[in-house]
Amino acid sequence: MTTVLIDYDSGNLHSAQKAFERMAAETDAGAIVVTGDPDIVAKADRIVLPGDGAFPHCHAELHGISGLADAIHESVEVRAVPFMGICVGMQMLAIKGFEYQETAGFGWINGEVHKITPADLALPVPHMGWNDLVIDAPHPVLDGINTGDHAYFVHSWQMVMGDSAQRLAHCDYAGDVTAIVGRDTIIGTQFHPEKSQSAGLRLIANFLQWTP
Repeated sequence: MTTVLIDYDSGNLHSAQKAFERMAAETDAGAIVVTGDPDIVAKADRIVLPGDGAFPHCHAELHGISGLADAIHESVEVRAVPFMGICVGMQMLAIKGFEYQETAGFGWINGEVHKITPADLALPVPHMGWNDLVIDAPHPVLDGINTGDHAYFVHSWQMVMGDSAQRLAHCDYAGDVTAIVGRDTIIGTQFHPEKSQSAGLRLIANFLQWTP
């Protein structure tokens, strides 16, 4: 079994790689490979798409590597491999985003990416730091993760859902902020599981063992 963390110059791969390697070793889940090679992505058993920075930049970098976006689409839409998006990698699952300019996402999750606008204007944006998760729906990747568990967020933009059934968890930041989305073989976390201590490591371990 091979899990690919996609390297497209738009994610903090070092900490993610270490966390996935640790949990792969603990769960006997096979190899963790960091690559932007579309041929390797096309053969992966699981795919993880991290992302830091602006939505349009991540989109441009991903589509700037010849064949990479096509390999991801083929893997998820045809081969139905388990897929996880992290932070902007989750936002790219949406239909489109509006950061700086309107930019198309993968269109796998019925939502759009808009700027966070907390009802309490004293709350800073970006939303940065620890927040409690509120679980909205059960999911195998959330096994052992409960409402009140902490996750680490760093973002100024959030996914506004068009289909509430695809939101698995949220947090309260003077208003609901989508924290986890999913459908079929796809899951995404707005927070960084690799930086979210026990809850994040549990989620990574669950993903590595998930057989949808």
